[in-house]
Amino acid sequence: MEIRRRGHAMNVLTFAHPEPPRERIPLRPVFLPFAGCPHRCLFCDQKSQTGTAPAPLEEIHAALERDLSLALERGDAPFEIGFYGGTFTALPGDWPERFLDLTARFRDAGLVRRTRCSTRPDALEPGRLARLAARGLETVELGVQSFDTGALAASGRGYDGETAQAGCRAVLEAGLNLGVQLLPGLPGDHPGLFRRDVETAARLCPRFARLYPCLVLEGTALAARWRAGEYTPWSPGRARAELSLALPRLWRAGVTVIRMGLAPEPGLAARVLAGPVHPALGQQARSLALLDLVRGQVARLGRAPRVLAVPQRFSGEFWGQGGCLERAYARLGLPRERIAFVGTERFRLE
Repeated sequence: MEIRRRGHAMNVLTFAHPEPPRERIPLRPVFLPFAGCPHRCLFCDQKSQTGTAPAPLEEIHAALERDLSLALERGDAPFEIGFYGGTFTALPGDWPERFLDLTARFRDAGLVRRTRCSTRPDALEPGRLARLAARGLETVELGVQSFDTGALAASGRGYDGETAQAGCRAVLEAGLNLGVQLLPGLPGDHPGLFRRDVETAARLCPRFARLYPCLVLEGTALAARWRAGEYTPWSPGRARAELSLALPRLWRAGVTVIRMGLAPEPGLAARVLAGPVHPALGQQARSLALLDLVRGQVARLGRAPRVLAVPQRFSGEFWGQGGCLERAYARLGLPRERIAFVGTERFRLE
């Protein structure tokens, strides 16, 4: 950070956005809805969340082999394979190994760059993790949902907070990249719970995180509780505010937040009964986090700012959706005429 002082105030202040650099490689998901799952959790509807209906593993394996063969024939650019929607490490028999052996064939051919999977924190037998790593698995995303034992019990997850943390450590000890999925606003939620979950996740140092505020989906057990008045999801405003506070804490720990809110799969919107669903939820949270960053730097400047130069790549989120943050910036002494979007990577506040 560059600081120039004049008296008790700073003349010029430059600073970087705290988000870690993000590696961008195409990811092709392979959905295994409910496969390997010991039971169905209160909030879960894999069909609408993934846009894919459950199918026999034999069919999924055959379809994946066909798709990869066609992609190789077409000369597609290399990509990463992700096995999602079930509990990959708990698939029956040797199915995890069979899927990884298949992707390894196409990795050797130069088509598949890496392979990742999602699973539960209580489905990480060390011997199997080692075998899967030896077959080419590089990244494990853990559907932690929360590190709070009470919220996990209220949501029917079947494990406690210590098991969730132990699962994260097991992935790292196996030499695999760790991703953490958190689901704020679960049954059993209370003020401060999500912030403590974020703090715990940051201390565990995963490579990335996904943040999915809990939604009430038609056909789930949670929908029945919501209709009975036994569950209240987060409001959109609370979700935006809480996510915007989570972002800088994770960024400071070197954790990339790769998604906020469920992906808009076909049919998902029609099944959402309640909860903070919005196609731009992530951008809204990022905009608030950026506003807070600038607010802190203006305070450090120690006087009314004259101009703020903003890296061009943040122009799409700076003002917030529909310009909703324009007044907030004006209150900081930064109306539109004092903002300049520039081709540098650092902010400059004068």
